[in-house]
Amino acid sequence: MHEGISIDELRILCNEGKIKWTAHIAIRLQERDINPSDVKHCIQTGEIIEQYPDDYPHPSCLVLGATVENNPLHVVIGVGSCYLWLISSYFPDVNIW
Repeated sequence: MHEGISIDELRILCNEGKIKWTAHIAIRLQERDINPSDVKHCIQTGEIIEQYPDDYPHPSCLVLGATVENNPLHVVIGVGSCYLWLISSYFPDVNIW
């Protein structure tokens, strides 16, 4: 299997504040009442459950983690140019995940 993005890489970039918030995620966070601190907590507590190495403009992945209040959360993250590109975030359907 292709190694792709590692959770350690995501956590290091997050801790260093190397985060780009896309317009798309800003809209989704507001629509879904998700706090930016929940997204960061998800990266710190989560695991990569899917890799999308062919995404454009940067390879990306899906992280399953938790909010600050310990609710399950998904975050889609691209990695490129030494930054995390936060693409989307949502509460996973418990019947699927």
